[in-house]
Amino acid sequence: MAFESLSEKLNAAFKKLRGKGRLHEADVKEAMREVRLALLEADVSYKVVKDFINTISARAVGADVLESLSPAQMVIKIVNEELVRLMGSTNAKLQISSKPPTVVMLVGLQGAGKTTNGAKLAALMRKTQGKRPLLVACDIYRPAAIKQLETVGAQLDIPVFQMGTANPVDIAKAAIAHANKHGNDMVFLDTAGRLHIDEALMEELKNIKAAVDPAEILLVVDAMTGQDAVNAATAFNDALGIDGIMLTKLDGDARGGAALSVRAITGKPVKFAGTGEKLDQIEVFHPDRMASRILGMGDVLTLIEKAEQNFDEKKAREMAEKLSKNRFTLTDYYEQLTQLKSMGSLSDIAGMLPGVDAKALAGASVDEKAIGKTEAIILSMTRQERENPTVLNSSRKKRIAAGSGTQVVDINRLLKQFETMQALTKQMSKGKMPAMLGGGKMGRNLGGMKNPKGKKGLFGF
Repeated sequence: MAFESLSEKLNAAFKKLRGKGRLHEADVKEAMREVRLALLEADVSYKVVKDFINTISARAVGADVLESLSPAQMVIKIVNEELVRLMGSTNAKLQISSKPPTVVMLVGLQGAGKTTNGAKLAALMRKTQGKRPLLVACDIYRPAAIKQLETVGAQLDIPVFQMGTANPVDIAKAAIAHANKHGNDMVFLDTAGRLHIDEALMEELKNIKAAVDPAEILLVVDAMTGQDAVNAATAFNDALGIDGIMLTKLDGDARGGAALSVRAITGKPVKFAGTGEKLDQIEVFHPDRMASRILGMGDVLTLIEKAEQNFDEKKAREMAEKLSKNRFTLTDYYEQLTQLKSMGSLSDIAGMLPGVDAKALAGASVDEKAIGKTEAIILSMTRQERENPTVLNSSRKKRIAAGSGTQVVDINRLLKQFETMQALTKQMSKGKMPAMLGGGKMGRNLGGMKNPKGKKGLFGF
């Protein structure tokens, strides 16, 4: 996560305040000095840091402990509130036109991730709001830009409009006419970028804006570029009057200062955040949730939403019925593994849980190779074998091994894991949760998971 280092340093500063009955000016001054250094090292704008520290100090000096809050908790509460305010207080939504199509113009420097993250955003709008998006290739200069957009469009099953190397203004206008004709109610214009800001780039973007009057001009900013991202945001805003910002690469080891600075400097809200390379790794940006993550307080709401996005209600009802009748099959076993896999790495999930050290799980993930082997074995079985593995004799196992490209020992291992899972579901169906779920024999036997040290078991423990 981009704020991992910042989070550690802020929490180290707060630890020193514990045990004090009242906050004195010297205590606050020392803590704020460390907070200031942590923010500057995270590449937050100097002016933003100065105003931020002054505001917190004014609120914290001499403040009495509120009810059961300790002084450290009081400072964290104040810092949390100011972080939320700094990043925009509430999440800002995309502006939707009253008369479709809604045109979203994606702008930014080359390499910021406009093409991929624009497609991600289109897919998000289709999934969450039922939109019918159209992606438009207006970048006629970067080699393979059109092909890249067509590739991600195909992967997401979103149509792409392109006219080769025609004038970008003509492409944008023709795309809107195409959207009207084919029922696309959102149009995402993937415009050209440069390695640096120049007059030719801005002039072209101004011409496109004048021609199509977009409902939203969304600036795509690479969070890993730090202070340069803020400078770019200022330049694009001055030239075009942007409506919002999408931060990308927040999953990297960047210092993350752009996320804290960009709204304060431009006055424009961060609306979305790209959190990984996969095409579903994009989130609505919530200032309060991001502040909680930075302060190590977790982000349970985003975790719930992530689970809901990967949740199939019909399958869940069927699974509940099967569990109640103790009919958990190999097909069900495989589906549960793949559903967990789709939620991302364990360290990302852990980072959203209050009080959990996500760093300790860095690199922990679902073992995709093991999942692939499990899939091959199960899909090589007949329906009868999947529903009733007890029929699997030696000859059947040899046939399955040959069909899945595995060995009989792999099949036996899978069956042992499945028996363990069956025992677990049987106890759960009776309202009991085994104490050994997180470890012991049952925890070790649940395969398909691997921790950073390579040990397999439930979540690798």
